[in-house]
Amino acid sequence: MSMTPKRPYLLRAFYEWIVDNNMTPHILVDARSSEVSVPRQFVKDGNIVLNVSMTAANNLMMDNDKITFSARFGGKAFSIWLPMWSVMAIYSRETQEGISFPPDEYAELAETTGQVESKKSPTLAAVPSTTDDDEVVDALLDEVGQDDDAGEQQDPEPEPPPKSGNKQRPSFLRVVK
Repeated sequence: MSMTPKRPYLLRAFYEWIVDNNMTPHILVDARSSEVSVPRQFVKDGNIVLNVSMTAANNLMMDNDKITFSARFGGKAFSIWLPMWSVMAIYSRETQEGISFPPDEYAELAETTGQVESKKSPTLAAVPSTTDDDEVVDALLDEVGQDDDAGEQQDPEPEPPPKSGNKQRPSFLRVVK
């Protein structure tokens, strides 16, 4: 019996953890496929980093197959549509803590079910390895850490601090069966 991919569940959990700690969640996306709908002028080396905080991503929906939201890039509104397999990592902008996802999770699903594209998208490995792909992604994450504003939308205004004792939880996440 084949299990569903872990990526959407881990992505939502890390998103909540980052937000609960008053940090800014960013995702690293492989934008080389035509199925990935992002403003192409902000794609660098086939990847794009997106700020998915509550103030930057309007109507954010993360289900088991895709992430959708609208955001402003250079003052212009864009609708973003990301197949779940294109998300390579989620991390906090402030601390760079987060998780990267294994490249083979969706490739295996495609081989066994035929439901997902069979092409293998480059992604981060969840554990350290000696592959060149990991070095490339590490370099991208280092670059993002050095220049946080390059290729991403601007936060319209800072989030208000949560009320003491009550953590604000995103109301737009929902359970999808």
